[in-house]
Amino acid sequence: MKVTSLDNPVKVDWFFEQGCRLDPAPYLSGALEARKRLEALPNTVRLDCVTAGHSGGIFNGPKFSRIYLNDPGHSVPFLGSTDMLEADFSYLPRLSRDIATALPYLEVEPGMSLISCSGTIGRMAYVRPDMAGFWSSQHVMKVQADPDKIPSGYLYTFLRSGFGIPMIVSSAYGAIIQHIEPHHLVDLPVPRFDADLEQRIHDLVAEAADLRAAFQAGLHAATEDFFRSVGLPDLIDYRWHAQEPDLGFVVNGVSPATLRAINYRPRAQRLLDQLQSVPGTTLGEVCEGGMLRTGARFKRVDAGREHGVRLVGQRQAFWTRPEGRWISAAAAPADILQDDETILVAAHGTFGENEVYSRSVLVTGSALANAYSQDFVRVVSGIAEVPGAYLFALFRTNVLFRIFRSISVGGKQQEYHTQLLRALPVPLAPASDRARIAETVRQAYRDRDRADVLEDEALALLTQAIEEAEA
Repeated sequence: MKVTSLDNPVKVDWFFEQGCRLDPAPYLSGALEARKRLEALPNTVRLDCVTAGHSGGIFNGPKFSRIYLNDPGHSVPFLGSTDMLEADFSYLPRLSRDIATALPYLEVEPGMSLISCSGTIGRMAYVRPDMAGFWSSQHVMKVQADPDKIPSGYLYTFLRSGFGIPMIVSSAYGAIIQHIEPHHLVDLPVPRFDADLEQRIHDLVAEAADLRAAFQAGLHAATEDFFRSVGLPDLIDYRWHAQEPDLGFVVNGVSPATLRAINYRPRAQRLLDQLQSVPGTTLGEVCEGGMLRTGARFKRVDAGREHGVRLVGQRQAFWTRPEGRWISAAAAPADILQDDETILVAAHGTFGENEVYSRSVLVTGSALANAYSQDFVRVVSGIAEVPGAYLFALFRTNVLFRIFRSISVGGKQQEYHTQLLRALPVPLAPASDRARIAETVRQAYRDRDRADVLEDEALALLTQAIEEAEA
């Protein structure tokens, strides 16, 4: 049961401010407490006094018909309220450029704060430099700081703080699907401090955004380096849908391992032939002495943060800041925790183009502290000269994504054919190239972890400043 804090008790005038609501939600959510604490500070302004741009700088957008395309020349990357949480934007859906240009104000700009405003309210992202040219849906609220009045990184840090989030979430309305609208946020009290502190917080967030852009660029560079090093440069920008569709094909020499047509689709077979045409080995041989299997099924036993471990599922594993429930590690199998540079491949799902099924993530750095569900294939190299970081440069590509889907078995929920999985070809570049590619991937993940540290440091500075101002 949640009760109010005796240091900040619910006061009778709060009931009148809330229209005499007697349900506990607005009083115990922390929103009113946060608002009152901020309003008591010596220098607090309304949010709409420090924003500028379309509709005053706080806006989402109208409902509109969406047409998705695959050709980058006729489309733009498109962010939904969950897509904006992705660490790697390689798999974003692409909106028709004609529709996007009709809604120019939905293009995000570096420095904007993005807030999910439909469904799960209050998830946030800061628009980093490499997101220029992205569009967002009506389910994403944009908050654009006025650079002449407030640093954008400082404003973002406040909005995602323990003071900003409760006030944003408490504004939600609706029964099944929750929503917030721009007018719910205009009067949020924003604390102001001396310019040096605000600039310091902004600089931390801006550096974190640059590091996240470097993470993305590093992964792309590693993948490009991989294909050039193994002699397959034409796979760098491989486009599945630009190939001849798999219609009316004939298969000779069908294997008794499978009779499913999707396992013989010509586009995938051409990719497999290309990977096999260069020196290499198979995934089964690479993982001999390592691991190549899904996790064990287990019962979740909830635990507190101080005694548990965060369990991350398929969807959340690809987020910049993975979320998950806290469970007891002692009551779960050992394989929920991963060794450094384990590759996890989302192993259960459907064939929707925007589903995570068949996407891969590398577990290294701060991600090693998380636990992972059984819904991933654990790929652990048993060959020191073929490290997981090198393999990930291949696994994260559209090429492997399509091949993984082509070796699927199952009904509604798909998974991988174990024999076909072990037989996947893995091209091997010269040893010096493998080491260079692996280091590029490792540096990308170091940049990502450093970005998390900087954002947390910015948040700690803001929280400390507010608490000291209250004293």
